[in-house]
Amino acid sequence: MLMQGAPFAIALIVVGIEFSPAHFLYTGPLLTAIPALAAVTMGPKGTLAAAGAAAAVSVCTATYNQAWGTLQVYTNFLALFLVSVAGLTMSTAVRTRRHNELEQVRRIAAAAQEVILRPVPARLGPVRAASLYLAAEKGAQIGGDLYEAVQTRYGVRVIVGDVRGKGLPAVRAAAAVLGAFRESVHYETDLVEVVEHCMAALRRECAVPGAFGQEALDEGFVTVLVAQVPDGPVVQIVNRGHPPPLVLSRGKARSLGPASPQPPLGLEDLTIGLSEAECYPFAPGDRLLLHTDGVTEARNRDNDFFPLAEAMETMAAGQARTPQEFLDELHQGLIRHTGGRLADDAAMLVLDRSEEADPQVGAMPE
Repeated sequence: MLMQGAPFAIALIVVGIEFSPAHFLYTGPLLTAIPALAAVTMGPKGTLAAAGAAAAVSVCTATYNQAWGTLQVYTNFLALFLVSVAGLTMSTAVRTRRHNELEQVRRIAAAAQEVILRPVPARLGPVRAASLYLAAEKGAQIGGDLYEAVQTRYGVRVIVGDVRGKGLPAVRAAAAVLGAFRESVHYETDLVEVVEHCMAALRRECAVPGAFGQEALDEGFVTVLVAQVPDGPVVQIVNRGHPPPLVLSRGKARSLGPASPQPPLGLEDLTIGLSEAECYPFAPGDRLLLHTDGVTEARNRDNDFFPLAEAMETMAAGQARTPQEFLDELHQGLIRHTGGRLADDAAMLVLDRSEEADPQVGAMPE
């Protein structure tokens, strides 16, 4: 802001000199510098405004000093015109280049998101699904939140997680965990072993020299929740320090908290024995919502948390609503609650237990 105001500050200095006893000082070079400086610190509109201000000062001072008709006045106007045109051209070119670079970065971010957080299929065997990712940082595409849903021979398996930290280290950790999950879900019978593969992948990623900062190595961890929807009316869950999911059944939302809490990935030294998958009822017509803490910890102006369970029950009347429509409405409720200002990334994954499986979708070879 200080540099952007510099051109207009120079114009005021020139006015002060010209309307003072020191008006004999030659201020032409100062006026010429105004559009040049504006071209560096401001956009095309700012450059035009600065050039206009410099021209207005030149007219006023020439009139006050009765200098019209002198060669010096017209030389100043010519120099001011040439510098203004050059500055405007440069400012426009810089803005165009920055816009092109930003568009390229956005395309790369969108491609990275398709790889790391690819869209969840709308139908996976007996499950209808939808996902939503909200970045707290404006213009961001990916971050430390992760999710995936895969149809396997053991049933539909999903993961939701949250990496502690921000930036590229968080993205690398999320990619490592997701890669291990996508591979192991197809051949590991035990859901706990799937989580162990994710833990091992995170450990290998942290061991790569320079992959993470020292703080990430010392304090980094990933909370994950892995769930499996088999053929029966149940859902099996392994929760490693992640916010428990909510199941909406007959208009009531209840939390599926773990009976024996386990630490997140990366804090295995705190583990006392291996956890087992816990089983909960998940009947046809039920709706399961997996989420990150960016949803439940979203606050309004009064510092109140977002009432996720109440919001789900409010929307329960529309049973014909698809998972994607449900998430869209939940998204709007979250935006209204926070006033559009998220303090943390937020991810949500909805699973609907259908009455029967679709044999044409998600079939896995033996």
